[in-house]
Amino acid sequence: MHAPEDLECTQCGTCCKVFGDSISPTIENVYSWIINDMSDILVHFTACMSDGTSKNCKDLDPMDLADVSSFEIRDPSTGELASSCPFLKRISKNVYICSIHYAKPDMCDNYKPWIWGETYLKRCRTLVRSGQDTHWRE
Repeated sequence: MHAPEDLECTQCGTCCKVFGDSISPTIENVYSWIINDMSDILVHFTACMSDGTSKNCKDLDPMDLADVSSFEIRDPSTGELASSCPFLKRISKNVYICSIHYAKPDMCDNYKPWIWGETYLKRCRTLVRSGQDTHWRE
């Protein structure tokens, strides 16, 4: 059996499908997207401001970030909370990729579904293939 730190993602997309509607970038992520003019990413997020208002992240100025209390992922065409990750792209029957892998939010970049007690996701294909899931069934 592999140690969790030795596991590699099989790009099954399960974690992105399960948690994709709750992605929340950090202030640093949004700052980077703003200064690098990544409006294609920013348009999917709304900043909840400390005064109770909200603003689409594509309309933020770096100075606005000091007044942000949280971020939400929203459908840019409707303004409704997103029901899935808009950046998850299917490239074959069982393989998915992140279309913003180069700039994805820290929470996605740091996510490891095989870390028990933190980010564990029993349905992760990597866990199933490695036999790690059987360890936690008891």
